[in-house]
Amino acid sequence: MVVAYGYNSINHKYKSEHKPKVDVSKTDEKAKEAFTFCRKNNFNQDFCILIDMSIHSGLNRFFVYDFKQNKITRQMLVGHGCCNYPWSQTWSKDDPTFSNKDGSHCSSMGKYKIGQRAWSDWGINVKYVLHGLEETNSNAQSRYIVFHSWEKVSDKEVYPNGTPEGWGCPTISNANMKIIDPILKGSAQPVLMWIYQ
Repeated sequence: MVVAYGYNSINHKYKSEHKPKVDVSKTDEKAKEAFTFCRKNNFNQDFCILIDMSIHSGLNRFFVYDFKQNKITRQMLVGHGCCNYPWSQTWSKDDPTFSNKDGSHCSSMGKYKIGQRAWSDWGINVKYVLHGLEETNSNAQSRYIVFHSWEKVSDKEVYPNGTPEGWGCPTISNANMKIIDPILKGSAQPVLMWIYQ
């Protein structure tokens, strides 16, 4: 009995820490909706950014989706808001809370127009203003919710650990922002960022 119990404990621990496989079929479905939105609203129809907050924060859940190729071309970690918890820790790795309320320090769901590129005090000193397009994220600008990089975010997956949580901004690693920044700068049309769960 003791041997069997020990084996099961080890096996359970292995299963709990084994990296789960991310189902990208959900991303493909969202991409179809995103393309329809982009075409209707004169957004960039080459690519968009999809962020699936139902995925554990230690796994890649920030996706650059190429509409022409109908596939994810880049994927990386992205942080979410800490809400009522102290910032820069990992509290809600797989069950974040969302809010559009000023001072909530939570991330907000919905579609965003990625706006002006500007100076940031964080990361590689680049940020993009985010314009919330729905009732769930309409206060993005008044809350100073922007897209930026942060040295606390890893370049690679950290599961079963999570990504440190900020005050509601979608944050990626410095190295990954150096990849994304030229893509956004090169777009003649607004780019869609869609945060969903």
